[in-house]
Amino acid sequence: MNNVVLMALVATLGTWGVTALGAAMVIFFKKTNQKVMNLMLGFAAGVMIAASFWSLLQPAIDRAEEYLKTPAWVIVSIGFLCGALFMWASDKIVTKARKGIGNSADPSDRLNRIILLVLSITMHNIPEGLAVGVAFGALSSGKNPPEAVMGAVTIALGIGLQNFPEGAAVSLPLRREGCSRTKSFLIGQASGLVEPVSGVIGALLVVYIKKILPFTLSFAAGAMILVAVHELIPECQQNQKASPYFATMGIVFGFALMMLLDVALG
Repeated sequence: MNNVVLMALVATLGTWGVTALGAAMVIFFKKTNQKVMNLMLGFAAGVMIAASFWSLLQPAIDRAEEYLKTPAWVIVSIGFLCGALFMWASDKIVTKARKGIGNSADPSDRLNRIILLVLSITMHNIPEGLAVGVAFGALSSGKNPPEAVMGAVTIALGIGLQNFPEGAAVSLPLRREGCSRTKSFLIGQASGLVEPVSGVIGALLVVYIKKILPFTLSFAAGAMILVAVHELIPECQQNQKASPYFATMGIVFGFALMMLLDVALG
């Protein structure tokens, strides 16, 4: 049991490390290559969509049938919707706060908007860390370990990939507002520090309360689908006039890679 918690910690430290790597772009560049960013965002979206089914929803259905008397589709549907609603609610809170600040040109207001951006990304990182932790916590059951390990690793991979542009999305605006490169980097990487914490919590919950595993797996899937569809896909499709299918192929290849890892190799 302690091993899976440690694995969850290591995996989420890795996803935080990718956030820090994205934030480090502020040290070398004033802006990032939008085409590369779009490709990475699309690839991460494809991985997360595929992982939501094969690594989260399918295992949730299997565990619900094994552990619970309630029909599997009830538990999984409720968990999925709760995960999506959690992310929707966090977006609403941040959006409302941004409207309260307005579009003032005052430097303090601009800084407040950036702080809200940091908080928004930090809130999104909580269920992402939980998704990784829950996936590794599921290994404590000891059933189908190769498949489960592959699923957990690929979830961490997908989340890590989409953390790179998130780190840059925090540090670069801070730099434009006049913060030093070091301060911009430190704040940017800090937005991912909640992932190791929430990852360990997710793993511990699954290890010690196995009956909530179906709900937590489907909750994580709902959160990931909403992030992928509402944020990553629209973002990666921006400024695509020159190469309209560039980011789209990133989604396709990300989905295909996740399917290969989870189905063929699992």
